[in-house]
Amino acid sequence: MTLVDDARRVRENAYAPYSNFKVGAAIRATSGAVHLGVNVENVAYPEGTCAEAGAIAAMIAAGDSEIAEVAVIADSPVPVSPCGGCRQKLAEFGRGDVKVTLATTDGTTSETTLGALLPGAFDQHQMERA
Repeated sequence: MTLVDDARRVRENAYAPYSNFKVGAAIRATSGAVHLGVNVENVAYPEGTCAEAGAIAAMIAAGDSEIAEVAVIADSPVPVSPCGGCRQKLAEFGRGDVKVTLATTDGTTSETTLGALLPGAFDQHQMERA
């Protein structure tokens, strides 16, 4: 089973009664463990959460802290990319060369990296003082 398959499977559990746009995410940590997330909408929009954020939370809750690979899937005509906030969240826990596979439910995929998704990412090095 691939990381995209994991994301596809968990996507069905998304809570999207308002948009009907279900998203699934799977993160493989450097430990090898796979952590899953789905989007969770809320009637008090925009209080919902993205699938990528859910997968990151699951990863941290399980005791992992570094991303090795990411997959995101949605029922979309083209592979859907993480939102800007999730790009920053992913960059917090993964290096720029981390592989990101974006997929549609009909099987179309696109591969990129965290660095390509968020060039010039704000990171902990910018918080350091001379």
